[in-house]
Amino acid sequence: MVTRLKAKLDIDIEALQLTEKVVDIRRVAKVIKGGRHLSFTALVVVGNDEGYVGAGLGKADAVPDAVRKGTTVARKNLIKVSLKGSTIPHEIRSRYGAAEVLLKPASNGTGIIAGGGVRAVIEQAGIKDILSKSLGSNNPINVVKATLKALSSLRTYEDTMALREKVKEISSS
Repeated sequence: MVTRLKAKLDIDIEALQLTEKVVDIRRVAKVIKGGRHLSFTALVVVGNDEGYVGAGLGKADAVPDAVRKGTTVARKNLIKVSLKGSTIPHEIRSRYGAAEVLLKPASNGTGIIAGGGVRAVIEQAGIKDILSKSLGSNNPINVVKATLKALSSLRTYEDTMALREKVKEISSS
């Protein structure tokens, strides 16, 4: 079961030039009466380097099928990331399961200081300068989901002011 991290956006997936990156492939076994049934899970991150990113987990008996399914799920779970130039608008800390991720904005030229699942998500989102620290569990699935949760929670000053104006209009009418 794939958890939806954010409400679905009205995004034309075909118009976006999405690239995919396989973060993790695992061989899993189910013990049945006749022995073990082997299959594969693939964690895939897709993005367009301009603020849209998503992740998906695909499961199949063969690796290419698992990657294809993971890509399909990731395309359905796209989120829009609020960017401030080549970095993020503010520091944020997010938790998913036992994985915790800390993301900090960085000055121009710093690059991506991140590893593993965090790096994959950040690169696909199009963020060029960021500092990060993965705390707690290093399970790639939970780290990627914690990173996506953090990125979906980011708000720029303009986003916040637009939301306040919307609330003001609703409350005055």
